[in-house]
Amino acid sequence: MEAIALTAEMIMVMIMIGIAVFLFIVEWIRVDMVAILMTVSLPLLHLVTPKEAFSGFSSNAVISIIAVIIIGAGLDKTGLINQLVTPVVKISGNSASRLIIAMGATVAGISSFMQNIGAAALFLPAIKRVGKAMNISLSRMLMPIGFCAILGGTITLVGCSPLILLNDLLVPFKLKPFHLFDVTPIGLALVASGITFFIFFGRFVLPKGDESKETGNEREVDSSETLGVPFEMKTPPDFTDFRDPITVKNIRDDYQVNVVALAGRDCIKQLSLGPDTEIRSDSDLVVYGPAENVKKLAEKQGILIKDQLKVFKNEMSTSIAGTVEAVVAPRSELIGKTLRQVHFWEQFQVNPLAIYRSDKVFYTGLSDIALRSGDSILLHGTWERFNILQERHNFIFTTPVSEALKPEKAYIAGFWLAVALTMIIVFKIQLSVCLLTGAFGMIVCKVLTIDEAYQSVDWRTVFLLAGLIPLGIATENTGTAAWVARAVLNLIGTVSPVFLLTVIAVLATCFTLVISNVGATVLLVPLVVNMAIAAGTDPRMAALVVGIATSNSFMLPTHQVNALYMGPGRYRSVDFMKAGGMMSLLFIIVLILMLYLFYGV
Repeated sequence: MEAIALTAEMIMVMIMIGIAVFLFIVEWIRVDMVAILMTVSLPLLHLVTPKEAFSGFSSNAVISIIAVIIIGAGLDKTGLINQLVTPVVKISGNSASRLIIAMGATVAGISSFMQNIGAAALFLPAIKRVGKAMNISLSRMLMPIGFCAILGGTITLVGCSPLILLNDLLVPFKLKPFHLFDVTPIGLALVASGITFFIFFGRFVLPKGDESKETGNEREVDSSETLGVPFEMKTPPDFTDFRDPITVKNIRDDYQVNVVALAGRDCIKQLSLGPDTEIRSDSDLVVYGPAENVKKLAEKQGILIKDQLKVFKNEMSTSIAGTVEAVVAPRSELIGKTLRQVHFWEQFQVNPLAIYRSDKVFYTGLSDIALRSGDSILLHGTWERFNILQERHNFIFTTPVSEALKPEKAYIAGFWLAVALTMIIVFKIQLSVCLLTGAFGMIVCKVLTIDEAYQSVDWRTVFLLAGLIPLGIATENTGTAAWVARAVLNLIGTVSPVFLLTVIAVLATCFTLVISNVGATVLLVPLVVNMAIAAGTDPRMAALVVGIATSNSFMLPTHQVNALYMGPGRYRSVDFMKAGGMMSLLFIIVLILMLYLFYGV
């Protein structure tokens, strides 16, 4: 095998790859900022030209992802996807296994043409509602359905970012591009294997989640049980005489009782109370808490408990206000910040009652807990404020919140999706043009406004993808990929195509556990294509393995879908390692087997 001389440019590219991977792992800066750093640094180091550095922003993959997100937002806005829930539930009957099969297959199908995190979020309220009605623990359903959402991204070439990106990465090698349904046999087999795995082995790898046997903090969110019911109370005229002020935080921490409304002598009503809000004399307040805790508060502090809601009767009516559960979204701007730091009460004007993280429940110290992706927060407030909060996209509500849907536009949204798919399948037009046509049609037909379209796009993903493409270009143009490929092949020796593709699948799986799937794809495709060419294996299949195997991210709760479902399902990291480890192994076996059967590798 002919040796390739190591050059200074190759060393610089490998250093930049090392810096990118390191920053992805330690997360000192956001992943999209890492990508922008690569975009700026590579042309300054003369590893790519300025035109190549910014070529990612005009790439077919980036435009396709923007269009897919807008199309998904249009389908969501019309409630078209939500209409699938009712027939799916009817099909499943009262069987937990049939429910997982029906919902898992439906989520996978939806995930095949929109972002899997979007499909998972759409079904979260329905899964919770159905699970409660059928008395099935969320921990028995969310992980299987979440894994199906991830697997569904492998059914078509527009199902996930790595597959959308794949054809762009093949251009420098002049390899034949993949078509929309070229990956479908593999994707369907992966989905079927995932559902089958949980049907037969779910009882062994999933948490028991028996709500009837509460242990410690592991329990289903239910405000009527964990936080009691609302009580209206009245402080005496001398409540603040000869004593230090009592705050909302004091009452929550000392008695596990939440104050959610307050009216003083001036009769001004407050429905959102920060932790430092003082409770003064002759004030009316509404509290949430177990009856025994409220009685203890009344006895210790000399506060009167009213026999019913009076002052706040209207404000606390179920038609105006209520309690909902919201999950911190994977891309929320609140991640890493405390409620106090973001001025939560003043900004959103709702009251947090509890925070649920994996198997832990926090009733006290809420204002000083740094939020994580997947944390569930039980909130009390008015439906008007919840609708406003939902539009900010910081939270995904597991309890349905009414919003201004456009069901009359459902058929129009479906029509434009069909137009985009027809253009791809029948007329063989470039993917980005077809998808952008569908997105544009939805906007013109007022399925959603242009502002709503812009707001729906996850610009972090866009900049991550566009910013990393130049790194892939530098890896190929400088010969770094070829050099590394030769070094790896010299290390493992002569191997069969099946063994080489298995090694690539394992490598892609390991990469996607520590860096983003987009980053793993950009870095690995040039490398594995060169490896395949040198080893005499089909380079297209090697690239396809990377595009699919970067979805094999089940072992850690770092994937967006896993993070989203971790809080509501009360999962721990060990739960994902146990179920996800077996699922990852099955994923690789099924992937290689399907490549052998359908593509003759």
